[in-house]
Amino acid sequence: MKERVAITGMGIVSPCGLKKETFWANLKRAGSYVETVTRFDTSLYPSRIAGQVHDLDPYTHLSGRLIKKIDVFSHMALVASEQALQDAGVDPASVDKNRVGVFMGNALGGWLFAETELRDMYIEGREGISPYMASAWFPAAPQGQITIYYGFKGYSKTIVADRASSGLALWYGARTIRQKKNDYVLAGGMEAPITPYALLCANTMGGLSKQNLTPASAYKPYDLYRDGFALAEGAGTLMLESETQARRRARQIYGYLQGIGFASDGYHYARSAPDSSALEYAITQCLEDAGWKTGEVDYVCLDAEASQVGDWLESRALREVFGAHCDRMAMSAPKSMFGNLLGAQTAVDLILTLLSMEHETVLPTINYQMHDPYCGLDYTPNVPRRRSMQKALLLSRGRGGIHVVVAVEKA
Repeated sequence: MKERVAITGMGIVSPCGLKKETFWANLKRAGSYVETVTRFDTSLYPSRIAGQVHDLDPYTHLSGRLIKKIDVFSHMALVASEQALQDAGVDPASVDKNRVGVFMGNALGGWLFAETELRDMYIEGREGISPYMASAWFPAAPQGQITIYYGFKGYSKTIVADRASSGLALWYGARTIRQKKNDYVLAGGMEAPITPYALLCANTMGGLSKQNLTPASAYKPYDLYRDGFALAEGAGTLMLESETQARRRARQIYGYLQGIGFASDGYHYARSAPDSSALEYAITQCLEDAGWKTGEVDYVCLDAEASQVGDWLESRALREVFGAHCDRMAMSAPKSMFGNLLGAQTAVDLILTLLSMEHETVLPTINYQMHDPYCGLDYTPNVPRRRSMQKALLLSRGRGGIHVVVAVEKA
């Protein structure tokens, strides 16, 4: 029997909370944290709404000197990682740092630092640009900053796979635990796309809701009048270790990473295929890897692209794989409350799923008003439900047709 990978710590920076306790309390209220972007002039942007993190500084443990050298996506990752370490009871000074790995995922990199410095370079010349520009923006910067800050030297990796990034980061990290390459792994993702250039790129990429006059109700996955998702920023980090080690340390175990399924459409570099076969394959592969039968799954945390075609294909894949069991298991998209964090979303979905299991509560899909007959499943509309859950799947899909499905089991 393969060694189970235990989740013993969680750290969260999100639009609806910067600690797991606050995050959960706000999610239970089933309100919206999507709002109009006011940090810069967005009047010419097709989509100008997002879930934003407003109070990062009061929660930070970093020096002002370090903050000036890094982008905000690294800042959020460091705050979430500190929370995960403390939650897991891991003292960086008392562990073998050669056996601690860091696996992080994101989709866009750190553009606030890059945009600011490039502006200064064109105004002031080469003397006006920070020497940290070259290292602050690139996607692997948060992983590097975490390892430098704590001195961790174990096997580590950064994953860039659009919205599937942190799902892959979690699994690669879990694999190093099973292969005994690391004793501890910090795994998750971060994203900071609420900047002038990053938001422009996201708009150009497509898929964002343009219901700017009603931001709180704009992100409405599976609703008949959906028109895209709301962007969000934040970070989610989890502490992974072997079950044997976690029990030896007498730590609380939130759950176990049990399996993963991968698939690619092989259709188009940006668009998804017009069928659900690849997602169906990823789901069945994840179930096989976890050793589960379809009837054992209690909950599915949905991808919730909120596009007309994307939601239909996701619903179709679930019906094809689970059949009548779709009507018995719970499913929802809590990200509808705060927006989609792109590369960080699967890590955040894992945190809220573990908290849902702990509190025996299915978080809702908010803003669901008009039934779409082509998306004919029960998405837990608008109101939380009491339910005991033991086994769950997390779905994530990225541009170009990448599909990642993660299986997690309650401890």
